[in-house]
Amino acid sequence: MKKLLCVLGLVTALTACSDNEVGDVSLGLFTLKDIKISSLQDEVVTGVTCHIASIEADLSLSDPSDSSISCRQTGDITSAMIAQIDKSASGEVVFRQSKSIFFKSMKVRRIYDPKNQTLLYLSYTTKETEGSFKHSLSTVPLWGTQAYIEPQTVNSN
Repeated sequence: MKKLLCVLGLVTALTACSDNEVGDVSLGLFTLKDIKISSLQDEVVTGVTCHIASIEADLSLSDPSDSSISCRQTGDITSAMIAQIDKSASGEVVFRQSKSIFFKSMKVRRIYDPKNQTLLYLSYTTKETEGSFKHSLSTVPLWGTQAYIEPQTVNSN
């Protein structure tokens, strides 16, 4: 029993408030679950900030997989920033957070859509829950930024 209490105390300490937490909403008096809202600034495309809302269960060994993400342009986005990112179809992980002591994690992946000149931010969990992987998507168009490239017009002479 003592070991279980030590593990629960460690898990609670590890999931306590982080520097990037901007909101904490209780889900009620009779539940030990809260909605935690954190901000994440993309380290490469520094003009993008994402807000992630996820449920955290106090005194539980695993948080629920539900989460949502919303990303917006909050500063300059330059061509030099876009030149640095992974442009593969699977993109790159820009954020990772443990959601369980049993290897479940939430990740945010940045994917570039060159045709539409848009950055996609996909939030997802790495453990299947109730038959499906939980995920959420947000987009940041480059239109109106320094990174936007005007489409070439074709003359029909």
